[in-house]
Amino acid sequence: MKSLMSTILPRLSTYANAVKTVGLAAALVLATVSPQANFAQAQSILDMNTLTLQPKSEISFPVAGDREAPRTIKISVTAYNSVPWQTDSTPFNTADGTHVRDGIVAANFLPLGTRVKFPELYGDKEFVVKDRMNPRYRYRADIWMESIPDAKTFGHNYTAIEIY
Repeated sequence: MKSLMSTILPRLSTYANAVKTVGLAAALVLATVSPQANFAQAQSILDMNTLTLQPKSEISFPVAGDREAPRTIKISVTAYNSVPWQTDSTPFNTADGTHVRDGIVAANFLPLGTRVKFPELYGDKEFVVKDRMNPRYRYRADIWMESIPDAKTFGHNYTAIEIY
């Protein structure tokens, strides 16, 4: 137990120093970017002594509707279903391990969990990247649909995707 603690404590100290360094770097960037702020104000905002962890329930995350899309590009969009010849041997599981459902998108060029919209096709409906496609498809999105006829009707579209 004593040797375990002697191994862990120096590592924790290293991580704490790294967090402080990142905080000071962020403070410097804030002071540089914002003409109203100076380094002392920014440093006080990011003071490590006052840094506390909040429970997940108290943290408020931005919602796509709260802001403009940081990036909009045009890509090919198709649809897929939960059948082995379109997916793999586990057609109802996504790449991140969740179960397929409405609002799931497969895309290789975006990180899993990225929120996207297809305004020309679905208006303000929000989708989440939870799955991957065949590696040969680089800039393409595949929207999961429950029925094969719906996917065939959807076909192949070239449309804008808003990435949040």
